[in-house]
Amino acid sequence: MSRRGSATMSLPPRVRKAVLTVHIVSAGAWIGVDVLVAVLAGTGLGGGSDAVRGLALRALAEFVVTPMLVSALVCLASGVLLGLATKWGLVRYWWVAVKLVTNLVLCTLILVALRPGMPDVGAAGGAIEAGQVPATDLSFLVFPPAVSLTALAVATVLSVYKPWGRVRGQARRVPTGVSEARPTVSA
Repeated sequence: MSRRGSATMSLPPRVRKAVLTVHIVSAGAWIGVDVLVAVLAGTGLGGGSDAVRGLALRALAEFVVTPMLVSALVCLASGVLLGLATKWGLVRYWWVAVKLVTNLVLCTLILVALRPGMPDVGAAGGAIEAGQVPATDLSFLVFPPAVSLTALAVATVLSVYKPWGRVRGQARRVPTGVSEARPTVSA
């Protein structure tokens, strides 16, 4: 049992700070990769030379999904560890639960929506470089960075402001040795 009287795992302060640092850095890396997706997609979809547009799309297809997924999974794992090892819990507070669900949804979207389309994006980039019209409609590339950057910005705001309080049914944990009885006033 931790000092809070719950079954929560406890980490030594240095380890907790190291995990928190990993969590913050991985979230920052994830945001950075999303910005890169926005730049490459914008370059590939925008005007300019066919060589630049094609190269941007091929780079997007080849180099973005793995770093994005790795940073997302590191962020998820470190967030779960922090949730299990701190007073915030995984589903004890709304802001933590929303961040957990957001991370799971975004990781799933990377795997089922973004990654499968990357071969077509790479092929479209090659076609554009060759001066051909791509066989694939690439307008979907606007959505991944817009959705992900918005969700990650919301998660960042939640981490700073910690709104909404406890999830219903989550009793307040009382430290061991502290009575929950309210003091009585004697007349």
